[in-house]
Amino acid sequence: MTDWKWWHRAVFYQIYPRSFADSFAGDGIGDLPGMIERLDYLKDLGIDAIWLSPHYPSPMVDCGYDIADYAGVAPEYGSLEDFKCFLESAHQRGIRLIIDLVLNHTSHMHNWFMESRSSKTSPKADWYIWKDGKNGGLPNNWLSTFGGSAWEYEPERGQYYYHYFFIEQPDLNWRNPEVKQAMFDTMRFWLDLGVDGFRMDAIGTVYEDLHLTDHKASVTQADLYYRLWMKPTKEEHKFLREQWIKMYVHQVDQPEMAGLLRELRSVVDEYDDRVLIGETDKIVYCAEDMLHMVFNFPLLETDKLTPEWVRSNQHNRLTALAQLCCTPPGAWACNTLGNHDSPRVYNRFGDGKNNDVLARLHLALLLTLRGTPFLYNSEEIGMTDLPLSDIRQFRDTLGVWMYQTMTSVLEVPPEKALSIAAQASRDKNRTPMQWNNKRNAGFTPPEIEPWLPVNPNYKDGINIAAQENDENSLLNYYRSLLNIRRRTPALIEGDYEVLHPGS
Repeated sequence: MTDWKWWHRAVFYQIYPRSFADSFAGDGIGDLPGMIERLDYLKDLGIDAIWLSPHYPSPMVDCGYDIADYAGVAPEYGSLEDFKCFLESAHQRGIRLIIDLVLNHTSHMHNWFMESRSSKTSPKADWYIWKDGKNGGLPNNWLSTFGGSAWEYEPERGQYYYHYFFIEQPDLNWRNPEVKQAMFDTMRFWLDLGVDGFRMDAIGTVYEDLHLTDHKASVTQADLYYRLWMKPTKEEHKFLREQWIKMYVHQVDQPEMAGLLRELRSVVDEYDDRVLIGETDKIVYCAEDMLHMVFNFPLLETDKLTPEWVRSNQHNRLTALAQLCCTPPGAWACNTLGNHDSPRVYNRFGDGKNNDVLARLHLALLLTLRGTPFLYNSEEIGMTDLPLSDIRQFRDTLGVWMYQTMTSVLEVPPEKALSIAAQASRDKNRTPMQWNNKRNAGFTPPEIEPWLPVNPNYKDGINIAAQENDENSLLNYYRSLLNIRRRTPALIEGDYEVLHPGS
C-alpha cells in the first residue's frame, strides 16, 4: 500500500458518552461538555481519533443504539451546538472524530416508525419489515438475538414487525429506496458538520432472507445462551457455535450487502478524507469500493493467553494473525482488545496476580500488529469490570432478560442466575470513568448519584490522577508505547509476515 491515509496511522479511542465525563453542573450522566473538558487529557495520552458511541436522542432501551432522531443530540448529553463545539475542539487539537451510525433499525419511538405502525397505507407503511402471521401464528420461527421471537404484533396496524434486536428496535426495510435515501441524507448531515467518518454498527444485519426461511437450529435459544455462558468444553462449544449459525443464518449477511456497502462508500467519498468502518467479521466487505476497515473479531474474541490456551488453540491464533496480512488490496484491519460490549482488558487477560504485566503485554501486541489500534476508554488505567450484585441496579436490558429467562424458563436458582446475568450484562464494563480518588471518582460531582455505580477500586490507585505523576504507572506506559508507535513508521507501514512454528 502506498496511499497512506490518516486512519492508517491513527490510534483511536472509544468514548462511551454516558460513562466518560459528567460536566461540573452534572446529573450523574456523562455529557458533551464533560468530554470537551477532557480533550487535553486525550491529546496528552497520544490519541489521534475518537470513536464516539451513540449520542443521539434515544429512549435508552439499548443504551443509545435505539435512535429516535438521527439528526439530533440526546438532551442529557447536551445540544447540537455542544456537539459542534466538541467536534471543533477536537479538530483544534488534531484529533479526528468518527461517530456511531446504526443503520439496521430505529427506536420504536422514532417518527418514522410511529407513522409506519399507524396504517398499512401511510406514506411510510413500507419503511419497516411488516408481515402477516402464518396459520394463526408468527410469520416464521426467527429469533431476536436479544431474546425471544424476532416478531412483535402491532394491534394498530394488524401485522407483525421484525426486530433483530430488542422489541423496541424495529428493523428498517433497506429494500425500500426511500429508506436508503433517508439514511444517505443522514450521513450527509453529519459529514457536512465535519465528522471524519462512521463506525457502522452491526452492519451485517440490515438485510434478511426474502423468503423468510425458518431456521433449523436443534436447541432452544435459552438453552443455547445458558450453555455458552457455562464455560462449555471445546467440543461442546464447537457444537453450540454451529447451532448459533443455524439459528441466525437467514437474518444476517444476505447477498445484497456488497451492493449496499458500495452505495454507502460512494456517499462517504463525496467528501474528502473520510473513513467508513464496519462492525463485522466479514473481511470480504473490506475493499477499495466498500468499507475502508473492518474489526479484527478473531483478535477481539481471543481467550486468555495461557500456555494451555496457546497450545490448544494454535491454529485459531495463527489464523487470526494471518488475517491481518491476507486482506484484499486496499483493505485494512481495526485491532482492538475490548469495547463497550466486551469485558475489559484487565478481566479478559488478567490472572489475578500479574494483571498489570499482562495488560502491558497485550498493549504491546495491539500496537505492533498490522492495522489501526482501537482503545476503549478506561483501559489505559487498568479499570476492571464491576459485576452488579442487585438486579435493580442493572441498566442493560440484555442482562435483565438473561436473569428473567434463566429463573423463569430454565428454573436456574436466583442467586446463580444473578451471578451469570451480571457477567453477561454489559453494565459491568460500562461503569463510569475513574478520574481521581474523590467521591464518585471525579466522574460526576460528589453529591450526585452516577447512572451506574462507580467501581470502588478507584480509591486504590486505579484512577487517572494517581497515575499521572507515577512514571511506572500503566497510564504512562500507554503514553510511552503510543509515542513509540508514532515515531516508528515500520510499525504502521512495514510489511507483516506470520511465522508458523517449525518454518
